[in-house]
Amino acid sequence: MSYNKLTPAILQQLSAIVGEQNVFVDLDNLKNYGHDETEQLVFLPEVVVKPRTAQEISLILKLANEQLIPVTPRGAGTGLAGGALPVSAGISLSMERFNQVLEIDKRNLQATVEPGVINEVFQNIVKEEGLFYPPDPASKGSCFLGGNIAHGSGGPKCVKYGTTKDYILNLEVVLPTGEIIMTGANTLKNSTGYNLTQLMVGSEGTLGVVTKIIVRLLPLPKYDLLMLVPFRDLDEACAAVSEVFRAGFIPSALELMERDALDWVSKYVESSVVKLEDGIQAHLLIEVDGNDLDTMMKEMEQIAELMSTYNVSEILFADSEAQKNELWKLRRKINEAVKMNAISKEQDTVVPRAELPKLVKGVKEVGLKYNFKTVCYGHAGDGNLHIRLIKGDLTDEQWEGEYIKKAIAEIFTICKNLGGTISGEHGIGLIQKEYMHIVFSDKAMDIQRAIKKAFDPNAILNPGKIV
Repeated sequence: MSYNKLTPAILQQLSAIVGEQNVFVDLDNLKNYGHDETEQLVFLPEVVVKPRTAQEISLILKLANEQLIPVTPRGAGTGLAGGALPVSAGISLSMERFNQVLEIDKRNLQATVEPGVINEVFQNIVKEEGLFYPPDPASKGSCFLGGNIAHGSGGPKCVKYGTTKDYILNLEVVLPTGEIIMTGANTLKNSTGYNLTQLMVGSEGTLGVVTKIIVRLLPLPKYDLLMLVPFRDLDEACAAVSEVFRAGFIPSALELMERDALDWVSKYVESSVVKLEDGIQAHLLIEVDGNDLDTMMKEMEQIAELMSTYNVSEILFADSEAQKNELWKLRRKINEAVKMNAISKEQDTVVPRAELPKLVKGVKEVGLKYNFKTVCYGHAGDGNLHIRLIKGDLTDEQWEGEYIKKAIAEIFTICKNLGGTISGEHGIGLIQKEYMHIVFSDKAMDIQRAIKKAFDPNAILNPGKIV
């Protein structure tokens, strides 16, 4: 697709729409908005624009559509698949000024919120009202709700409560051609026509720009309990995951941390809460929540008994809120720690959870074949493992070229053959789109391209992503 460059006249029109103080062309801003958390990739936009209303975005998109200027929506920039990278230059459309919680409807357990609200900020606001918004990505302290919608984000709580898609009732969206629509209704049930709301969730800003979100909420559980189980065998740790559910338990979180991940993150955050013993290969972090503490204690004891049938060391039960927070800090900071410790690439694999042992075994075999190390961690309870490929002794040519791509394709093929797919919550964006053929037929891809064409006939919105 051939796009036009911005002209002084178009810049002047953008300034007229949002105010000159919200249009940025200086190099520092272009660099800042030209990257996210995806490896070391940088693509400079020609301008950064920060609108405040849906009407302003409508005017921007109408102008861009008429002038064939690419527009890349941007949240907090915490993505790991390059979804917010302005690969075709043009306009970086920052949603950071859409940062208000508009309404909390306690009667209906709903809230209306803007897409630039930080996930954890929103969680804390509804928590004060005795309410609960479960989706909790590792980056919840900085990521925006709009970005969570764009990528269908998950997090540890999703094993019990579901992902972002399960909490979105209705959306206000500005289409690439400038029209403003509501995608659904503020109801728990809706079988009225095509489900445009769910089509938007996970579309990574390629079909429209979300400007208002209606979410459903839950009553806040009163209590939670946490344990850390050290395994001497990685395969057993993976196998134990599905056994928890087959035994009738539904934990509110069940996370896997391979030894190196926990070792590196403990040093990164200077934590000594976990004593890493020799011979320990992996840990499972298991949480239960609810309103009856006695019932929860009994459940934790039963899960611990089940874990003790494996080759485990002493199980750690978090005995204070501070210790719980410290353990969760370790889990949530792993991604940062691994990135600081080694040059790496992260793959967001997902399979049916009973297939986790086969997935991890296959990943380790691919690593041996291509001479790189892997570190696994993530949401084992729902089969979603984050796999960090460590560059190690690979050459730059191997690391950036077809050599590593072949290895990644083999890992994704393993996922596909196990009934899984190539992304559980990070999205496709720029990085994974060349692997879409592994999990989709040509016809399925044609349908997705047709959907993109129907929403965005001139392909101006977040071009170069997904399809």
